[in-house]
Amino acid sequence: MDFYYFIDPENWEWITAGSNFTFLVEGFLVNIELAIVSMILSLIFGLLLALGRVSRNRVISATASAWIDIWRNLPLVLILLYFFIALPEPIKTGYESIVPSFFPSAFKEPQIVAAVLGLTIYNSAVIGEIFRTGIQSLERGQGEAAAALGMTRWQSMRVVILPQGLRRMVPATVSQLITLTKDTSLVSILAIQEAIRHGRIVVNTSGSPFVGLGVEAPLLHVFIVVGAMFVVFNLALSRLSKRLEIRERKRTGTTVERVTGLEDQVAAEADVA
Repeated sequence: MDFYYFIDPENWEWITAGSNFTFLVEGFLVNIELAIVSMILSLIFGLLLALGRVSRNRVISATASAWIDIWRNLPLVLILLYFFIALPEPIKTGYESIVPSFFPSAFKEPQIVAAVLGLTIYNSAVIGEIFRTGIQSLERGQGEAAAALGMTRWQSMRVVILPQGLRRMVPATVSQLITLTKDTSLVSILAIQEAIRHGRIVVNTSGSPFVGLGVEAPLLHVFIVVGAMFVVFNLALSRLSKRLEIRERKRTGTTVERVTGLEDQVAAEADVA
């Protein structure tokens, strides 16, 4: 395979043949919808896990710690397959009976429940640890100052610590959300009709005179287009988070130290200790 194979116009004709490109976009929209649902749930449960981790109640703290340590150290593929196989049949049939008719067709299939559960549980565990690091990276004087003003522990957490700690963890959180978006491609193993599976269908049917108008779609070129869709979406997500971060900094007039990676998180924890 040489460079000309990549740029050869004949290998890109499939994009405009029939509905190949539209079919890929439809599959990618399923990834986006799945990512948005999982993002919202992961952020909510991640915050609850982080609060549990920093709780002074040893039972709650130990339970949240064990939950995070177990799920974030398991391969996501294994988690997805586990829920796909182990999810009770009444839950699957119950979901099919209550899902609204206006939902996308891919979201009407019972295996979407396993996909959302797997993505949410795994990513909420990772995000929970990110949030916990952001909370504990703040100086102890912040909580002491809030206590001196008569605030309870949870009032100081809500008013003083969380706004600063979560803002500090924006880069790491967005990085994990981008990873979540990419991880939605793994749900193709559950027979969910998303971008990867649509790409395979385009490759397999592009030579058909009825579907692909007889124009072959090389595997490499199809998945380059699929990959470009993920790149564009994730870059947009990254730029949006940056703009929100800058706007929040201007609105509050505060600047907090950014914690972007694992090494920075460990260093922040060491400073607190």
